Amino acid sequence: MKFLEYTRLNRINDFLSHLNLGERTIKGCLEAYSCKHTSIDKRLSLSLEHEILDYLGRSSEADSPSPAEDLISRSSRKTLIYLILTLYHMYPDYDFSAVKAHQFFVDESWDSFEQIFDSYMREASKVWIEANGGTSLLEDLFKALDEVVRLSDCEIYSYNPDCNADAFLERGAIWSFNFFFYNRKLKCVVSLRFCCLSNLVVDEFLTDELAFEEDGEIFDNMDI
Repeated sequence: MKFLEYTRLNRINDFLSHLNLGERTIKGCLEAYSCKHTSIDKRLSLSLEHEILDYLGRSSEADSPSPAEDLISRSSRKTLIYLILTLYHMYPDYDFSAVKAHQFFVDESWDSFEQIFDSYMREASKVWIEANGGTSLLEDLFKALDEVVRLSDCEIYSYNPDCNADAFLERGAIWSFNFFFYNRKLKCVVSLRFCCLSNLVVDEFLTDELAFEEDGEIFDNMDI
């Protein structure tokens, strides 16, 4: 998969890179990828295909259908592999081999995404309007995504990682969301993640870390 550069996405990324709202900070990032496999992607794709088939084989032995089987039947194994490959490109040092189909949910429409974004990003949108004027953050996000993946032809997925194996989780996180906008025809996917961090928790951690480093320096200068 190849990272795709878009000016509209970069503009929003610059705004959401570190939006300080006093006691809280909003952070977000948009990344676009083509679904054309690289040599590394091909190897990962084959490995993921085997893992998915093995998991489905074990799930089929259960008394009732698993959420994984339901998702696979609606979106295909290829889509699931594209989504997981996107995760690997977003965080190349993280192992996503344990990710399962039931951690991805298909959102019915842009409206359901809009409700979540508008509810959690309302304050960020106010700052966006003050800084840029005119349209809201959500409207500009719609235009940016539509330019890249044509939202009318998109499938929208939300990703809910296990709390003990979350590459997105940051210290002081209050809430976080991860979405994927996938266009089968264009063979393109855009990831969107946005989260809210408590500045009080982050500042406390940095203070403790600084104190620990200073204590270490004191002991380093002592003869034992």
